Amino acid sequence: MANSPAPAKPAIKIICKNKKAFFDYHIEDRYEAGLALLGSEVKSIRAGHVSLGEAYAKFSEGANPELFLVNAHVAEYAWANRNNHDPLRPRKLLLHHRELAKLSHQLDIRGLTLVPLSLYFKCGKIKLELGLGRGKKNFDKREALKSRTAQRDIDRGE
Repeated sequence: MANSPAPAKPAIKIICKNKKAFFDYHIEDRYEAGLALLGSEVKSIRAGHVSLGEAYAKFSEGANPELFLVNAHVAEYAWANRNNHDPLRPRKLLLHHRELAKLSHQLDIRGLTLVPLSLYFKCGKIKLELGLGRGKKNFDKREALKSRTAQRDIDRGE
């Protein structure tokens, strides 16, 4: 019986990463979300003009809460017309209802934060990886720096 080839993984092209999130938070769980974007935003993201440094995810108020990405900077697209997008506008995140309910519950009960970790293309669509994180204290950050430096010295052979 012939072995069939393994199914191919979808091609992922990383657009930007939020390295500061791993320094400031203990990431406990990860989620993948789609984004509701305008055409000029997609073109600007394809060009790599996006920053997740100050961004976070937040639920809207109301009877049917939705999740939004706040403070993510997507630069204006240079070749768009005068109806260009606002660089800091809140962008709706697309998740299943059960995932939204689970996230809402964890944010309320456990006091966690939703932090964007990376933005990437997957099968031609722009996806955002969210991390459910607990904030680190200053001594945790210092300990992480010490362990990273020690590991770097071991790898160098010093």
